[in-house]
Amino acid sequence: MTQSSAPVLTLALRYGAVFTGIVAVAGGLIAWLTGGLPGLIGALVGAGLAAVFLGLTTVSMLVAGRVTRGDSTNPVFFAIVLGAVGVKFLLFLVFAIWLRGQTWLDPGAFAFTAIAAVIGSLAGDVLAFLRARVPYVSDVRLPGEPHRNP
Repeated sequence: MTQSSAPVLTLALRYGAVFTGIVAVAGGLIAWLTGGLPGLIGALVGAGLAAVFLGLTTVSMLVAGRVTRGDSTNPVFFAIVLGAVGVKFLLFLVFAIWLRGQTWLDPGAFAFTAIAAVIGSLAGDVLAFLRARVPYVSDVRLPGEPHRNP
């Protein structure tokens, strides 16, 4: 990862946050109408946890890129990103065990909104990658340009 990938990651984070907010509102409304207060809570918790987990990945890559000054081959870069993956895994286990038997939460609404938020955020990542205007070649001499010495 170079410093030039930060705009793509920032855009992906923004798209993911917007889409997760839309999923939280729409899913919360549908779940409230079909399942009452437990459905609303399940939808909001599902969208919120999806946003946190997806945001942790992007933020860890941004932080790792800044710490290593864009050197994605630096072992510190991998340590930061893999550390965030480990934190996400532990948080997922804690929340899965804790939320499993809760009566105040509709598990169907939780699962539906979490899955919708994850799929939407992945689509947002693709959209951010496609829309970002980041040069990926920096040292090219076009025909007719004078030769430059490095």
